[in-house]
Amino acid sequence: MAELLKKLQDEMKAAMKSGQKDRLSVIRMLISEIKKVQIDKKKELSDEEIIEVLQRYAKQRKESIKQYREAGREDLAQKEEFELGVVQEFLPQPLSQEELEKIINETIAELGASSMKDMGRVMKAVLDKVKGRADGATVSAIVKNKLSG
Repeated sequence: MAELLKKLQDEMKAAMKSGQKDRLSVIRMLISEIKKVQIDKKKELSDEEIIEVLQRYAKQRKESIKQYREAGREDLAQKEEFELGVVQEFLPQPLSQEELEKIINETIAELGASSMKDMGRVMKAVLDKVKGRADGATVSAIVKNKLSG
């Protein structure tokens, strides 16, 4: 069993024992999402694959927060923020802006990229390196800035 799935199950038990109903609900949902993907793929997921599932879930929460705020539903936005906070506990720590720029600069140098034509190659290489620790849109903006400047 993947280490991350085991950690989620341990946290679920801890939340049950301490009576944290909201936290328990979120963790159960995450485990359910992971199990659904395992059934679809007909195999156990690795920690990396589980991180991808959690990231998708986190991204959905962020989009929901934005939509709820635009609709003036602060109560629902706060519920989604709580869920997002729980999910983020199980995701790798995001890279700082400086760390991300360093990785992008190194990748551009490694690939000898010099123009926007190289954007796709650079993006693929960078996203492989930062898997789960940086948002694709952020990476894209920085790469675009570096290659066009």
